[in-house]
Parts: sequence; C-alpha cells; structure tokens
Amino acid sequence: MKRALLPVLFLSLGLASPLALAQGTSKKKAATAAPAAPATTPAPKKDDGLDVSRLPFTPDSIRQVIAHHMPRIQECYEDHMVEKDKKVEGLLRTTFTITADGTVRSAKIDKHGSTLKDAGLNDCVVAVLSSMDFPKPPDGREHPIEYPFNLKAIE
Repeated sequence: MKRALLPVLFLSLGLASPLALAQGTSKKKAATAAPAAPATTPAPKKDDGLDVSRLPFTPDSIRQVIAHHMPRIQECYEDHMVEKDKKVEGLLRTTFTITADGTVRSAKIDKHGSTLKDAGLNDCVVAVLSSMDFPKPPDGREHPIEYPFNLKAIE
C-alpha cells in the first residue's frame, strides 16, 4: 500500500483570511517483516537546518516551517496506519500559539473539528508541533494558529 500525506493548511493570523497550501505526497515507506511497533513520537529536532531567524513572520513563512517539518507529521501518520493495519483517512484539525519568541505553546488537536480520533496519532502530531520554532513576530505578541491536516492514504 502506498501511503501519502496530503496536507491542507489554513492559517489564522489576526484578521487574515485562511490560506490554502498545495497538496503534497509522501515517499513510499519500506515494508518490513517485523511486527508493527506502537506509534512513537519523533524526537524534537531543534537544529534541523531551517534558520527561522532569517525568515519574516508571515503566513508564507509559517507554511514554510510546517512544510519543513511535514516529514515528521507524515511519520506519525504512517506509523499510525501500520499500527492499525488499515487505511485511515480524515481531518486532523490542530491549534497552537506562536509565542513572542517564536516557540510553540498550547499545541492541541481540536477533537470536535477532527475526524481522526486516535490518541496516539494526536499525541505524536502535538509533540511535533510543540517542537517547532517559528520566526519571531515583530509585534512581540502571541499569535494563535489553526492548521488542519487532511490525511489520506493512496494505493
């Protein structure tokens, strides 16, 4: 089974209207003979090659940071599919706050707006979001973000 992560993005920055992100696909994950291990949370990777200090604080740069970390979100999703041994599709609506220093606070899954209700998948995605660093907002204020992921397996 070929698996793909198809992200859809809506950013809520103050009064800005939602913005859409083009859909992306994943690389096929190699099958192994070993039994499926429980989904694990990818380790935080603060020094991963993206220098957010050089980026302006804009919806595009926020999308860029999330796109940079998309392989880790994809890993959460693919591990979840292997664990469940079936196609799992749906919406995972996330919310988090970018603090004045560019870190993430209060990352969570909006359970009422999400159709994927698996606790392991949710915890993994929250851990990835919580480890992200964003450009510092020039106004020195906190900015709430809404970011839904439309996850779908493709055969």
